[in-house]
Amino acid sequence: MKKIIDYINNKVLIKIISLKTASVVTRMVAGILTSKAIAIFIGAEGLALIGNLQNFVASTQSVATLGFYNGFVKYVSKFKDDTIRLSKILSTVFYYGFISTIFISFFCYFNANFINDIIFPTYNNYTYIIKIFAIVLPFYSLNIFSFSIMNGFSKYKILIIINIIGQILGVSIAILLIYQNRIDGALISVAIAESIIFLITLVGITNRRSLAPLIQVKQVSWGFLRKMGPYSIMALFSAIILPLVMLVIRSYIIENVGYKDAGFWEAMTRISKYYLMFVTSLMALYIIPRFSEIDSIQEFKKEVLSFYKTVMPIFALGLFVIYLLKSYIVVFIFSEEFEPVGNLFLWQLLGDFLKVLSMVITYQFLAKKMFWHYVVTEVFFLLTLYLTSIYFIDLYGVKGAVIGHFVSYLVYYAIILLIFGNSIFSVEDPESK
Repeated sequence: MKKIIDYINNKVLIKIISLKTASVVTRMVAGILTSKAIAIFIGAEGLALIGNLQNFVASTQSVATLGFYNGFVKYVSKFKDDTIRLSKILSTVFYYGFISTIFISFFCYFNANFINDIIFPTYNNYTYIIKIFAIVLPFYSLNIFSFSIMNGFSKYKILIIINIIGQILGVSIAILLIYQNRIDGALISVAIAESIIFLITLVGITNRRSLAPLIQVKQVSWGFLRKMGPYSIMALFSAIILPLVMLVIRSYIIENVGYKDAGFWEAMTRISKYYLMFVTSLMALYIIPRFSEIDSIQEFKKEVLSFYKTVMPIFALGLFVIYLLKSYIVVFIFSEEFEPVGNLFLWQLLGDFLKVLSMVITYQFLAKKMFWHYVVTEVFFLLTLYLTSIYFIDLYGVKGAVIGHFVSYLVYYAIILLIFGNSIFSVEDPESK
């Protein structure tokens, strides 16, 4: 208990509560309300289609913005007082991002039928959804560009307020569209949700109008683009491939088990996202910045073991409580139609526990730009996730997908320990001090 109190006294958790809790809670409540509306007005089969579209939207948005977010924030923060370098980084990201987004928008719009056949294999009447998404995609990119600038200038309060208002606006529009148009309304809300937040962000960046003259074509810098390359590639890799793997697995469930079972799996992954929000927010705000400062193996070891000893027991207890209350949770978030989701909890919770154990260590890849370590381990994990999911789905039906989730993270964690285990769990020689 003393260590937990010390952890709090170090202002790690206090910092997170002050900056993130309101936004995370709002996002969670918005997600639960949307899920409830989908359960009441659409059902499990529709949830499977929504999941496929969300995966496509997430991957496409990442490609459109070239994965610039993390690197852009870093360099805006670094050069915010250096007008010349700030102009170069703003111009480079804006124009490369603009070209990429327009290209992706045109591609999606004029290939909507082809994309529709991939996302909705047995449904051919949602081409217009893809076209709507293509039209609003540039507003998403502008929103990310604006968010990055505010983040780089440490405008955390504004970002939190925008996030909260955006979530409230998004869930209000989603529920209205679902009520009026059922599955079509839900799909439209997925296509436009992230883009409409730009309307709120536009108000938040009015005090940054002085930055507009700094965005010039002549200031575009290939040097800055190369510097952001490792950040972009690492961000793009998982942001694109993971949603696509999830889409393929869900489509496999649809074809070999059924739409309803695919909807149950999507429901389980949504519940997983809700309770993981707090842990991932904690790690993103503290672990990456802290690992960036660490130069010694002993400090790295100390931070990882500290997290394991203080946060992981609480997280494990939380997962145990969730398992005990799984039936009530499913009915509360969705409806009685989704009661079979309760059978998926055990393997999902075990897999998520291993996922967090792994993430604490693998944030070192991002903090230290360990490019090849990141890429090789991610490729191995995604390949394992796909193969194990397909294998176990053939054996156990939809439960095989969550078994595959657990097995893939078990193997992934073992690989991570092979890479970092000696640094973390080695016994320090007293004579070396």
